[in-house]
Amino acid sequence: MVPGSDRSLREGLRKGATLAGLLALLPLLGCDPGPKGPGGQAAGQSCPRPQTFLTTQAFNVQEQEIRALRRQAFAGDFFAQIDLARRYGGAEAEARKIHDPVEAAVWYQLALSNPDGFAPIVMAAQGQRPGRRLQDCREAERLGAYSALERLLERMSSEERQDVRDRVIYVLSTQGAPGFRTLARLHDVSFGPFGDPMESSPIDPRDLKRGRPPAAATLFTRNDVDVYLFNYLAAQSGDVAGFVMLKDFERSSTGRAALGADAQAKAKRWTPPFEFYPPQAPESGVPLSDESLRAGEAEAAALARVDELPFIHVGHALAYLRVTEKPALTKASLTATEIQAFQAMLGRPATGRLSSLEEVRAIQYAAVNGQARSQLTLAVMYSEGVGVPRDYARAFHWFSQADRQGNAEAKYAMSTFFSLGMEGVADQDKASAVVYQIDAALAGFKPSAQRLRELLAQVSRAPRT
Repeated sequence: MVPGSDRSLREGLRKGATLAGLLALLPLLGCDPGPKGPGGQAAGQSCPRPQTFLTTQAFNVQEQEIRALRRQAFAGDFFAQIDLARRYGGAEAEARKIHDPVEAAVWYQLALSNPDGFAPIVMAAQGQRPGRRLQDCREAERLGAYSALERLLERMSSEERQDVRDRVIYVLSTQGAPGFRTLARLHDVSFGPFGDPMESSPIDPRDLKRGRPPAAATLFTRNDVDVYLFNYLAAQSGDVAGFVMLKDFERSSTGRAALGADAQAKAKRWTPPFEFYPPQAPESGVPLSDESLRAGEAEAAALARVDELPFIHVGHALAYLRVTEKPALTKASLTATEIQAFQAMLGRPATGRLSSLEEVRAIQYAAVNGQARSQLTLAVMYSEGVGVPRDYARAFHWFSQADRQGNAEAKYAMSTFFSLGMEGVADQDKASAVVYQIDAALAGFKPSAQRLRELLAQVSRAPRT
């Protein structure tokens, strides 16, 4: 919350009310007292909020509650992030078959990095002490979260820690400028290990000075290039705060200002670690659903153009994923059972009706799992803004993935990126273009601008079958 803002306090209360509604208006009760953190300070009592534990072992109830928490957590709700982490890593997680240490660590890390957890809280009534009780309980929540995160990370391999880091980066990147600013703080030595003010960090400063600092303090590597990168990405979205942070960072030292060219080149090629959140599932079968879609103008406009994509591309993707035996030519030829099977793979509600977003997810899911055809299709979708907002860096990524599998059209598209240059792609080496054009010819595809235009028309502008 923004210090001194009554509106922010009301917004925080509104979020709590929304979560309460999603969880069947359960009574406001405190959770268990938090444990003592590694620094030795008592965590105290948790903040009051809807009690979210299960009252039944029924699968559908557990699924509904987790999805409700995930929607709130993806949107940046501090308490939902804490409670979701406890679900995946708590004492009863194994009994409910939702035990997932990586997922628990992701949401603890996101909660600890959430400004709503450490921003000063000001009461509305004049003359009252600043919301001491609420502030204290949030400090307790963060201290307990840090203690739990530290235990989880200490038991993880380097690969598991990388997975935690990648998922955190993905979730924050879906939040737009605020998420990019948080990522910048996570890499900035001027802030605490969670992107928080040093004085608000739940980690005891003495622990940071040890020869072996806490695992939670080393999850994100501090470096100026990534600070510049993420502030630059925030500023590029038109975010004033991101622009101010970027300029303050540049002015802080001549060395930092000199990083501009390299960091901006990296930003032009930057893509999130995932195409969408990995839809894995613990033993319970409740998938780790992606609740990240932002209902912005660009996203809405892109989804509105899905009908320009010939459905056969979705059909090929579903066949590749073994949802159907053969590619469906039209949406109407899919059965409700087939659609529900795919929705279950994504962790989406089983409506039996394929939505525009789910059509896009079919292409994305097949591309992520290695189908060259879907990789090429997704690349053109990003090039044209069909189904997904136009993003040339992501288009370049998927063209290159298809190219690695020997796709001839992708090889020529890559040569076009290299030789002509596209907004958001920094690699402009014309020598590489010549190599790609020769390679494409040898692969049986004659390079020509006309053929590329035909490809774009085929995938993104042809009438729907």
